[in-house]
This record gives sequence, C-alpha cells and structure tokens, in this order.
Amino acid sequence: MQTLKLRSRNSSVHVLEELLTSLGYEVYVSNYFGADTDRAVKDFQSKNNLVVDGIMGAKTWAILLNAQQQLTQFNDKFLSEDDLKDFASQYDLELAAVKAVNEVESNGKGFLLDGRPRILFEGHVFWRELKSRNITPETLISDRSKNVLYKSWTKKHYEGGKQEYDRLEKAAGLSDDDKVHDAAYVSASYGAFQIMGFHYKLLGYSTVDGYVADMYTHERQHLKAFGLFCKANNLIRHLKSKNWASFARGYNGPGYAANKYDTKLASAYRRYKGM
Repeated sequence: MQTLKLRSRNSSVHVLEELLTSLGYEVYVSNYFGADTDRAVKDFQSKNNLVVDGIMGAKTWAILLNAQQQLTQFNDKFLSEDDLKDFASQYDLELAAVKAVNEVESNGKGFLLDGRPRILFEGHVFWRELKSRNITPETLISDRSKNVLYKSWTKKHYEGGKQEYDRLEKAAGLSDDDKVHDAAYVSASYGAFQIMGFHYKLLGYSTVDGYVADMYTHERQHLKAFGLFCKANNLIRHLKSKNWASFARGYNGPGYAANKYDTKLASAYRRYKGM
C-alpha cells in the first residue's frame, strides 16, 4: 500500500478509511485524507506503540492490516480481465476504452470490506420517491429523519462507507409501509458504477429488492448493470467514438466538466491504449 498522509487524495485513502471505521473510528469515508482521518491514524499509532506522525507508511499499514484481515476476504467478487474483455466484445468496444471507464467511473471497487456493495443514499431522492408514491414527506420529518429526508440535494449528510447502510435502513424504517421501504431502496446508488436504485426496471429487474440482491453477488453484475444503463441511454456510441465529453455529460451529468471526468477518461484511455 502506498504512503498516505494529511491531504492525500486517492482510492487508497478510501481503503484506509474503511479499515479505520471497521475498527471503530468515526471518519468520513471518501478519497480524501482529512483532519478526522489524521486524528484516527495518530490514535491508532499511539495505541499500537508506533511513531505518532499521522503518516500511513509501511509499518502502520502492516499493523493496521494485521488488525483487520478482511481486506481480501471478498476478492472472489472482483472483476477480472476476462470480464472486461467479454464486456468489450458484447458492446463492440475497444478494451482500452472499457478499462478507462472502469478505472474512472468505478472508483476502483464495488464492495465494502464486509462484502456488501458500495452505496450512497440520497435524501432528496427519497423525498421525491415518497411523493411519487402519494406519501407526504413532511409527515415523516423528525429529529430522527433529518439526515435521510430533505427536499434539496446536499452532500452534508453523506457519511460514506458502511455508514451509508445505516442511513438507508433508517430511511426504510421511518414507517412500516412497504412503499416507504421501496422509496428508500430506490434512493440509493449501488455497486462499482453507482447506478441508482430507481433505474431497476430500466435494467430489467422486476423489483428494487431484486436489483439490490444482484448487486451483492459480484462486480460482474455491477458491470452488467452499467452496460444496460449505457445502452438504454444511448451512451455506448460515445464509448465507441471515444467522445469522452459526450459520454461524461450523459453519464455524470452537467457537472462532468468541473470534475474533469472527460479529461480523466481520455487520459486513462491513452494509457491503456499504449500498454
């Protein structure tokens, strides 16, 4: 594992923060090594007779991984080279293009350390989905629901990692009504490519629970859902032509340019093309 410290930003930070949360530390799970992670690392170092410098070097990684052995427990659920080749063949795409999309859009993995698919719960979508089921969201508002039910998008309630399941279950448990359960589960994104639950019919599932259950099985199913989503939204053509801006606009939304998804995709494609 690479050396990390305060303000590091990459996928290895995500792994670190998941490991820390699994050991009981309260840190926001993302790709950014913030002050909360710095405090947790220093506390872990102190408790394990290491130099307390907040730097995740070889020694700290070794002790941390020894304390938490789940990192490779679910590696039978990971995508293989053959999975990507099969996907490229199915959609008549260059393998380099598929690898670029897998790198940039999947954030490197589809599962948490405990074997559950990565999710992100969206409280504003929950609000909308409740209304579409003729449930008045305001009737469910309380101190308990404030971080899972709100009218407009905000990222301030994101907790990352396994804590997102706590938010999902809290939302689903706001009422015994099955419609509230369904509204909650369609309001989260799932797996390596973070396809929203409300797309389940578009992806060929009869229920959202069926979609979620499939996302538990393998990253191969995450890739399958990604392909079906792209096909349904006419995005495969952009992958064929390597029109990264048009693909990123269709897949990531209007904020793609600010997040440089198109340039990241182009760079990753050039790298894989040259291998």
